[in-house]
Amino acid sequence: MARRTSRKQTLARSQRKEPQTHWWSWMTSPLAQQTLAVLLIVLALVTLLGLTNLPFTSGYLIDAWVGAVRFLFGWGIIPVATAIGVTGILILLHHLDRPVTLRWRPIVGLELLFFSLLGLTHLLIGQADPWGLVESGWGGGLIGWAMSHVLSLYVGAPITGLLFLVALVVGIAFGFDLTWQDGLGWIRRARAGRQRPQARPAPPPSPAVPSRQHAARRTVRRTAEQPAPPPPPATRPAPARPVATSPTKPEPIPLAAAVELGELQFPSLDLLAEAEEPGLSDAEVREKSRIIRETLSQFGLPVEVVEVRRGPTVTQFGIAPGFTERAGPNGQRRRHKVRVSQIASLADDLALALAAPSLRVEAPVPGRSVVGIEVPNEEIGLVTLRAVMESDVFKAMHTPLAIALGEDVAGSPVVTDLGLMPHLLIAGTTGSGKSVCIKAMATCLALTNRPDELRFVMIDPKMVELVRFNGLPHLLGHTEVELERITRVLRWVAQEMDGRYKKFAAISARNLDDYNNKVNRRSPEKRLPRIIVFIDELADLMMLAPEETERTICRIAQMARATGIHLVVATQRPSTDVVTGLIKANFPARISFATASQIDSRVILDMPGAETLLGRGDMLYLAADAGYPVRVQGCFVSENEVERIVSFWRAQTPQWSSEPPWEQMMHGPAGGEGTTSTGGEEDELLQQAIQLLQKRQTVSASYLQRRLRIGYPRAARLMEELEGMGLVGPPEAAGRPRRVIGGEGD
Repeated sequence: MARRTSRKQTLARSQRKEPQTHWWSWMTSPLAQQTLAVLLIVLALVTLLGLTNLPFTSGYLIDAWVGAVRFLFGWGIIPVATAIGVTGILILLHHLDRPVTLRWRPIVGLELLFFSLLGLTHLLIGQADPWGLVESGWGGGLIGWAMSHVLSLYVGAPITGLLFLVALVVGIAFGFDLTWQDGLGWIRRARAGRQRPQARPAPPPSPAVPSRQHAARRTVRRTAEQPAPPPPPATRPAPARPVATSPTKPEPIPLAAAVELGELQFPSLDLLAEAEEPGLSDAEVREKSRIIRETLSQFGLPVEVVEVRRGPTVTQFGIAPGFTERAGPNGQRRRHKVRVSQIASLADDLALALAAPSLRVEAPVPGRSVVGIEVPNEEIGLVTLRAVMESDVFKAMHTPLAIALGEDVAGSPVVTDLGLMPHLLIAGTTGSGKSVCIKAMATCLALTNRPDELRFVMIDPKMVELVRFNGLPHLLGHTEVELERITRVLRWVAQEMDGRYKKFAAISARNLDDYNNKVNRRSPEKRLPRIIVFIDELADLMMLAPEETERTICRIAQMARATGIHLVVATQRPSTDVVTGLIKANFPARISFATASQIDSRVILDMPGAETLLGRGDMLYLAADAGYPVRVQGCFVSENEVERIVSFWRAQTPQWSSEPPWEQMMHGPAGGEGTTSTGGEEDELLQQAIQLLQKRQTVSASYLQRRLRIGYPRAARLMEELEGMGLVGPPEAAGRPRRVIGGEGD
């Protein structure tokens, strides 16, 4: 009986507590929090609208609320209302499964900035009490008066103003995450920009003709080790101009230098930006290591964190699996090793415990007896091209086609040789870093090779990425952006490859280096440069002419290695209809940036993993001789850096001009791909160009291109025809418009 009474009493107590528990659960429910977020947003809007004094925003409650907030904060009512609205928005984002990371430094910095400005406002206006100041509505408010008045009584007005200024500077530094190193770096870059010498004209050619093997690499090493400008490398006699071929019988065009090149100085690495690579602190590393151990132990998997490798994008925690004890058939307990697959299957649980947007488990790490758990850093480090090219690994690459890719998860430089790949396939979603990777490769090669030893063929159907390299002496012609012309450009590359093989067979040479060594003794002007073809978007070409594009690319990839021709192809749609089986078979070296799904990752890498990448240069690099990809944070090259490199080479070779050798193929039979306009259309364009000249003093090919809506080759031909007719003057300097003869002001 006593037991039954006890149960009844317990039930009665639980019933008495039920309303309180229900009320608290309702307050903490998602519906109540979302309602609170909406009310905060509405309150912020009402406060801001109440400041406008519009008829529909006036009322006793609104006026009282706005007056009270203005009395407390003065002009600070605007940031206070904004903060209320932002708080409501953050609460809504939290309930929409969009995690928001809040850090204490920006929050504290913004508070210091806000309150120091309130105090400075009242101190500068000089009011002794808040009433006269608050009546105007835009002073420092009661809070600003209290801070400035109290401090002024004890330390005086000048010291009070100085304290507010110090708090203001600290608030700006905390709010925008700035450090002393950032300020010192800005000062150093400003001084370097003022002290950077202008490019000097090239000295007269030297009569000596020593060998120049690996001169480009030695120049880069000297630049990184010595602050003084590097001495000019040795040169060989200038090659002769190529002999024009007949347009009716197109033949492989010799790619020797079109102008006489004297002693050229290679660009200094000072033209590139310095690196800034924030990483996890020791406290954060210890905290994340503890979370990993505790999370896995909760699932019955004892592990130990034996190594931590900090990289610019992710930090890799090396996990050593422990032992578990289980009873055997005879009842005795035995120790069993934790399986690697058990750790890999808990990737989602680890990501939840670490509050990471994505997490990659490398099980196991190649060459190490650990399981790698790659946790993204809160701040992604910026890996610059200069940092990798100044490393010892890059200096040890005695090859003209050395490429700086970036840094791995341990922060070590990753360098590869394009000549050993021999072709590279790049894939990833839009904005993941493909175009930046191609620009970094081209910039790295332009820094270490002369224009007569390495030439670029750039194809950019997107029309906005690779056009920055127009004007670079290494570039053959200009960046091709018209789809109708690109197929014939690839056809010319295949024709150039066949022509080189015929030249190799004539003197019994096996490859390009063997051919150049043999002809260098007799006719140095017959040396052939290496050619790198950059294609920024393969999907557009495959949609325009899939069969011809696949056939031409596969033929070049199969045979062009010995001739010194290499392909770098990128696409944002790594599907089987774009990256076909034949293309994949001829591109053993591949780079995958962030992909939309695991299927796309399997298409480009033949394995999953790319779908968990973070974007912004985070990639998986699969070398031609490796069985497993390496995670790399790619080098970043800004537009200003590319412009500085192009300007440096143009300053040394102002007379360098290279007409596209495939231009003659563009005037093929009617109906063929890549055919340009007919004669009647050319005459009409010429008449329109003449009309445009009547109201101008100068004109350029780019101006005709914009006004007539034509491509660059047509605009260049129109400029030549106008010069032949005596309507425009000769070119004065590289990139400058020509003078109109007989125009207004002439």
